[in-house]
Amino acid sequence: MKVLGIETSCDETAAAVVTAERAVLSNLVLSQIDEHRIYGGVVPEIAARSHLDHLDRLVHTAMDEAGLDYGDLDAVAVTAGPGLIGGVIVGLMTAKGIAAAAGKPLIAVNHLEGHALTARLTDGIDFPYLLLLVSGGHCQLLTVDGVGRYRRLGTTIDDAVGEAFDKTAKMLDLGYPGGPAVERAARGGDPDRFPLPRPLLGRDTLDFSFSGLKNAVRLTIQSLAQPLSDQDKADVAAAFQLAVADVLADRVRRAMAHFAAHHGGIRRFVVAGGVAANQFLGARLGNVADQEGFVLHVPPPALCTDNGAMIAWAGLERAQAGLSDPLDLAPRARWPLDPDAAPAKGAGVKA
Repeated sequence: MKVLGIETSCDETAAAVVTAERAVLSNLVLSQIDEHRIYGGVVPEIAARSHLDHLDRLVHTAMDEAGLDYGDLDAVAVTAGPGLIGGVIVGLMTAKGIAAAAGKPLIAVNHLEGHALTARLTDGIDFPYLLLLVSGGHCQLLTVDGVGRYRRLGTTIDDAVGEAFDKTAKMLDLGYPGGPAVERAARGGDPDRFPLPRPLLGRDTLDFSFSGLKNAVRLTIQSLAQPLSDQDKADVAAAFQLAVADVLADRVRRAMAHFAAHHGGIRRFVVAGGVAANQFLGARLGNVADQEGFVLHVPPPALCTDNGAMIAWAGLERAQAGLSDPLDLAPRARWPLDPDAAPAKGAGVKA
């Protein structure tokens, strides 16, 4: 089985072809970083127009690199949400056209499911497993029991961790994209210089909160002599990153105990999403996994950030389960992995 995957939910235009044998025949990602850098963040209209300009060429190149004609495909998979609706529409309409013209099934993929199943593409791990999904728009702990079978254990009640990284970078004038910029700056910083808060640390909950931490960073910056020195910036970045690591480690440790107790002692743990590429956080979570007897799986950095291979693989898994979607399927700006989860409570809640 061979599946084409298309991803356009944010600011990466991506197309890839994967096989049921877990072979990635092509995986192309066109970043829009330069187009958004002057604004300090993603501008939805610019993102959608860029997808429109480049997607057709990227898809054709992905098919050429895979050495396939459209008739050789078994299905066409595409991110149908959640994401910036303009970009989602561009990808979905392109996939519908290809599926209709080639007479192939259309597979609508939840972008978060793409991240959730990536470790099965890269590591071939079995269900079930515990998942920490961390990105610019999402921060969730979930149990992954099978394709389309997700149970949310905890989520952010305000801001996602990736968003907090981006805002911290912007406040420190570290450049865009913010996550890698903060990580680089933190390497030369003293994490103990500034006593930042650890929201919800030690609480009997699996939810996250980063709004207060973000505000504490703002107040800390305002308390310092202006303009900030490079060392000031490094120290704030290091303190922020350590606070995030402490919070994630605390939540994950509690989730591991819950997961093992409800899954017969199974101890598989996956970290996915763009923030999973942060080496400092990855090392900290690896230590927690070792201490709790869990096996940690983190996809390679290129497959942690948004890409077409994860969408193609999720589509392939859905196709193997006998799932497909009609050509009149509508795009979705919001699309929770666990629709039965109780609504999170807090300002700026992410679904």
